[in-house]
Amino acid sequence: MILYIFLGGLILLFLAGFSVPYAIGLVSLVALIYEEGFGDIPFTILAQRLVFGMNSFVLLSIPLFLFAGKLMNLGSITKRIFSFANLLIGWVPGGLGHVNVVSSMIFAGMSGSAVADAAGLGTIEVKAMTEEGYDREFSAAITAASSTIGPIIPPSIPLIMFGVMGNVSIASLLIGGLVPGILMGVSLMVMCYYYGKKRNYPRRKFPTFNEFWGGLKEAFWPLLTPVILIGGILSGVFTPTEAAGVAVVYSFILTLVYRELTLKEFFKISLETVKESAIIFIIIGMASIYGWLMIRTQMPQMFVEVIFMITENPLFILLILNVFLLIVGMFMESIAAITILTPLLVPLAIGAGIDPLHLGLVMVLNLMIGLLTPPVGMVLYAVSRAANISFDKLVKAVAPFYIPLIIVLLLITIFPQISTFLPNLVFGR
Repeated sequence: MILYIFLGGLILLFLAGFSVPYAIGLVSLVALIYEEGFGDIPFTILAQRLVFGMNSFVLLSIPLFLFAGKLMNLGSITKRIFSFANLLIGWVPGGLGHVNVVSSMIFAGMSGSAVADAAGLGTIEVKAMTEEGYDREFSAAITAASSTIGPIIPPSIPLIMFGVMGNVSIASLLIGGLVPGILMGVSLMVMCYYYGKKRNYPRRKFPTFNEFWGGLKEAFWPLLTPVILIGGILSGVFTPTEAAGVAVVYSFILTLVYRELTLKEFFKISLETVKESAIIFIIIGMASIYGWLMIRTQMPQMFVEVIFMITENPLFILLILNVFLLIVGMFMESIAAITILTPLLVPLAIGAGIDPLHLGLVMVLNLMIGLLTPPVGMVLYAVSRAANISFDKLVKAVAPFYIPLIIVLLLITIFPQISTFLPNLVFGR
């Protein structure tokens, strides 16, 4: 019965239109009443769990990375990145499609958020591509697809969330996302090459040395951001949370150097960061209660037993989870899905001999694909607004780009070394 309350109740509330934190909190309350009775609800423990779930030094990195990403989204900084990417790869068939992907890969090393990438770079990318003669549908579709790289290449807010909820090394997760993120970029560029040849899209001429050098000088300081962050984490100079603080300071300095930041803009960005962080943290707090109750009622053990009745093969288990998570991603926001499901899936992974780090990257990639799928599809809505294209047209245009992303997902699922060999090499896991 408790299984139906925890999972069935949550699904029903979501379908009924309840927001994520209220749905989690209400299901937790019903489960507690079922277990303890209405008169014996331990309100003090509930309050402690709510606060304890949010009281984490590591979680401080989330608002900091959000703030840094918003600062980097200001005017000329994103334009400088896009212009340099155009010099770097815009001469290949598929031209600005490749530029779109490379820009997202660079910006991924600054924000850690797919929606931030889609909203920030999206307007610039779609405008540039349509002006050059690219179809608006294709321009919007590759913008949406490439933005999913953001939470895979470090820094990554979803990977940080998984690490906190699953008690997995944050640094290892972030470094583990490098190779899968690059694979995603390469696979999307293969599709751009195909469409570039098929539709004869325009491309720029191969840049001269002076053009390349001038573009590099213009974009050098923004390009240095991911180098500082990833290099600092790799070398152990600072932790992921400290890296987030460095990102904010560095981004703030850049906005002053380029004279992008006004006092009004600063307060606007700060308010947006506070609002978005508050939403994430209330979900974390409610999910902390939900996770505590799941452990208390031995839900993870029950879930493991159910899965093991089907199969104990690690690969088959991961393939089953892929299908499950792709469906979840269609209906649930990624942060909510990670906070709810991680306490359930990590014991299953450990019991099946699956590296939790591997599970984390598989899980996050599944949920990023979910950002491209209706009906929830947060990235689809962001790009639809940025590109001034109808939601239905965008969904149809994005469909072919599921293929390369699913191929990368299967590669990561079947070959865990893709995700684990770099953390093993760097941290000696």
